[in-house]
Amino acid sequence: MTYKAEIPYGCYWSTPFARWQGAFANLHSLEFAAQVVRKELARRDLPAKIFDHGVLGLSVPQKYSFYGLPWLAGLAGLGHIGGPTLMQACATGVRVLLAGAQEIECGMSNVTLAVTCDRTSNGPHLYYPNPRGPGGTGTHEDWVMDNFGCDPLGQHAMITTAENVAAKHRIGTVEQHEVVLMRERQYREAVDTGFHKRFMPLPFEVPYSKTPMPGDEGIRASTAEGLAKLKPVVEGGTVTYGAQTFPADGNAAIVLATAERAKELSRDSKIRIKLQGFGQARAALAYMPEAPVPAASRALAQAGISVKDLKAIKTHNPFAVNDLVFARANGVPLERMNNYGCSLVWGHPQAPMGTRAVIELIEELVLRGGGYGLFTGCAAGDTAMAVVLEVSGK
Repeated sequence: MTYKAEIPYGCYWSTPFARWQGAFANLHSLEFAAQVVRKELARRDLPAKIFDHGVLGLSVPQKYSFYGLPWLAGLAGLGHIGGPTLMQACATGVRVLLAGAQEIECGMSNVTLAVTCDRTSNGPHLYYPNPRGPGGTGTHEDWVMDNFGCDPLGQHAMITTAENVAAKHRIGTVEQHEVVLMRERQYREAVDTGFHKRFMPLPFEVPYSKTPMPGDEGIRASTAEGLAKLKPVVEGGTVTYGAQTFPADGNAAIVLATAERAKELSRDSKIRIKLQGFGQARAALAYMPEAPVPAASRALAQAGISVKDLKAIKTHNPFAVNDLVFARANGVPLERMNNYGCSLVWGHPQAPMGTRAVIELIEELVLRGGGYGLFTGCAAGDTAMAVVLEVSGK
């Protein structure tokens, strides 16, 4: 199907991503995102009055984040709009995109701002009162670290899901490391060609810092020899620290609009970016890296196309295992996926991760002269979301 909502070409952006405890570690994620929104709207000459709705996605609470989208919008100079705040772990980016599209689909919005932000650094430490507890004490939680380390449904860590899938599909460490080296080469091509400047203001001015960022912070430069020296994180397993992503901080946003308004707002009115299908899925307990496969299948089915019709594929790959499973399931060569970069390389700030991947997917399709593209990615709870979009007129 074709959704009524379109993405005006060039009306999207992303900050660089910074490895956790890095350049963005002490920035309030919502206030930071609002500052970026204000600057990027001005850079694109997009007046506040054109927006009539907004959606915010985040997965790590910040002080006052109870006020969500209305607060961020007010800080960004869009105090006249309202909208929901959504959280679906690493699938938040696609969920926010779908929510914005649905608002336009049902005629409740003409121009929507879909913004995502997260700061895994210095995550909140929460205390839950329990007067009936021993001595009147409550329970506590480290939001980031405790949830990385334990899925409460199965009492297992995230890495366990990767090991389960690796064992099921007989994926070894060497094969995973080969994917890592390939993905880092693809990312370096993006840096060498200035790809990120198509949607990212570089060098990036960091609030309260005199030192701008030339690009993403904390990118690894792996070698085959270096990876070979790493031992699996779990004894007897296959997944090393080199074959998984790392937590990060950042934000990203996409403008959605009706076809008529999208043409008016686009940097190139000949280019149209249509949303053709969404999909969601859930894998078996503790088999999270498998979930993107059925999610992608459902998005492709809604779009009425097959994997063979895709010009570009982007995945959220917190583990190299994810890409190997997807490639095998769909008969897709690994080198066809994740051109110019992916979360395995530039990090894992959760909510904005998918938003940036979709933006990169759009720009890759533009460079390829148009066509269909797919983004799919897993999330906590063994879930996944996917989106198919089409770029035409290039």
